[in-house]
Amino acid sequence: MKIGLCGTVSVGKTTLVNALKELPEFKDYHFATERSKYLRDLGIPLNTDSTLKGQTIFLAERCTELMHDNVITDRTVIDVVAFTFNADSIDLIDKAGFEMYATRLLSEYDYIFYISPEGVEIEDNGVRTTDPIYRNQIDKTIKQIIQHYGNRIKNFKEIKGSTQERVEAILQYIYNK
Repeated sequence: MKIGLCGTVSVGKTTLVNALKELPEFKDYHFATERSKYLRDLGIPLNTDSTLKGQTIFLAERCTELMHDNVITDRTVIDVVAFTFNADSIDLIDKAGFEMYATRLLSEYDYIFYISPEGVEIEDNGVRTTDPIYRNQIDKTIKQIIQHYGNRIKNFKEIKGSTQERVEAILQYIYNK
């Protein structure tokens, strides 16, 4: 199965992937987690400073993850498109073209879980932005993308709560639909 977590910055996606990694149900899975520091250190602009080339690299990462038979990732194509939409340096025509191309990949995920920011404080990891307005804008954009392209998503669920509650919600949805 190809399982993707999507959501705005600092909602616990990486923490959740790391919790799922500990479960026997996912022992044969590839786990992909945040690589922002590595990419930033390569000189790839992040957040509002991102460029079309930078977002293309992020999309290529998502494509690489989707090449695995069994993967759990803390980013999806939805996230990449949302950050592209909110990048200051990318013009509208390029954003539209990027969206058209990238969203074709949504149907490759078997499950997409949207992680709600509700009740989650922004954590400064030294890489991502801690701007609450930007965080909310990314969240709003993610929800718009999900609403617009929901017909391309095989299985979708919004989850919230503690990490343990999120783990339980994922297991319940996947194994006891």
